[in-house]
Amino acid sequence: MIINETLNITALSKAPVAIVGYGSQGRAHALNLRDSGLQVLVGARPGGQAETRAKADGFEVLTVRDASERARLVALLTPDMSHRTVFEQDIAPSLKDGDALLVAHGFSLLYGEIKPPENIDVLLVAPKSPGDLVRREYENGRGVPCLFATASDATGQARDRAIAYASGLGGARAGLIETTIKEETETDLFGEQAVLCGGVTELITAGFDTLVEAGYQPETAYFECLHELKLIVDLLYEGGLAKMHAFISETAAYGDLTVGPKIVDERVRETMRNVLTDVQSGQFARDWIEENRTGKANYEQQLTADLAHPIESIGQTLRARMSWTSETRTKSGGAP
Repeated sequence: MIINETLNITALSKAPVAIVGYGSQGRAHALNLRDSGLQVLVGARPGGQAETRAKADGFEVLTVRDASERARLVALLTPDMSHRTVFEQDIAPSLKDGDALLVAHGFSLLYGEIKPPENIDVLLVAPKSPGDLVRREYENGRGVPCLFATASDATGQARDRAIAYASGLGGARAGLIETTIKEETETDLFGEQAVLCGGVTELITAGFDTLVEAGYQPETAYFECLHELKLIVDLLYEGGLAKMHAFISETAAYGDLTVGPKIVDERVRETMRNVLTDVQSGQFARDWIEENRTGKANYEQQLTADLAHPIESIGQTLRARMSWTSETRTKSGGAP
């Protein structure tokens, strides 16, 4: 169900909100909440980049423990695998009866990396876009849709607090979708693995390899299998399948309709179901948590191999000639 509301932050307006984690999402959350009229503190490690950037943005910056002590709602927006340490060492000792803990992704809650006490509200608010877009849409008087959920309602106001936080981000302007910690976490993990990251990158590199192995130039293969993907994704993002079919050629559409099901066939769909089963059973989470606990050697090895694929070197050479790409702008001193 989609909830549309006007700006309503009253459930959070009487006490400070602490933002812990000042990356892309954390910075957008802090700026939007402040501009919506809330008192915002930033919890950061003394002397770190987060402290420097948050101070430059005009925030009062405290240690994570001190910010958690002052606030009534603490938004834990650091990377998932840091949640256990940050929560246990700096946030949990500062929580008081009736406080609230908020996350933007339910991984650490669902899989027991953090175990909040029963005397606080536990919330999730997940904007469905990168942090820079969360901020940009807010500045333009709009917002991005947000998922929200309550994992624990100690005060009877947990849902109101979650809606108020999402509203302060600008999310209510675009629509709020109520969910559960389990649904948000499992669908997010599945989407990343099977489609958005794992599925797409393997499809790209497999297509590139197929063309190069058949004797075609790697530069041509790069354009056909990676570069032009943005054109299609933009159409899908803006108007779904209908807009894509309206803007591609009939030849491309015929190939889509007749060959696509041969690529993503029943075997691939069964593999996707198995991926979802691993997510639902917690097997993926257990593997990832153990990988982090033991130093991430396999992760680093696989990442190194992934980035050594020939499509990377070909892409760097070609993108250097594309003045409109962010990579080129960054190298020439422009905005990243």
